[in-house]
Amino acid sequence: MKKLKPIPVFKNEDEEAEFWATHDSTEYIDWSKAIKNPVFPNLKLSTKTITIRVTETLLSDLKMIANKKDVPYQSLVKIFLDEKVKEEIAPKFK
Repeated sequence: MKKLKPIPVFKNEDEEAEFWATHDSTEYIDWSKAIKNPVFPNLKLSTKTITIRVTETLLSDLKMIANKKDVPYQSLVKIFLDEKVKEEIAPKFK
């Protein structure tokens, strides 16, 4: 087994990105010991606030459905968007 080089301490993310773009990670990390498909239970996905315009009727309908399901309407919108996006993407990977 070859001796691995120590990973330097970086001042910021840009410096780290530049380093990894110009260096071979196998000289610093033994990838054979990497965990495949790791789980990060405490990782919170970053979110982005957006604004969308919808008709008053659509908003009323969304709020009515959300009320029946006992969830906030904005959460319901995210659920619906997530389901539809997955549905649209899935056939492309089969």
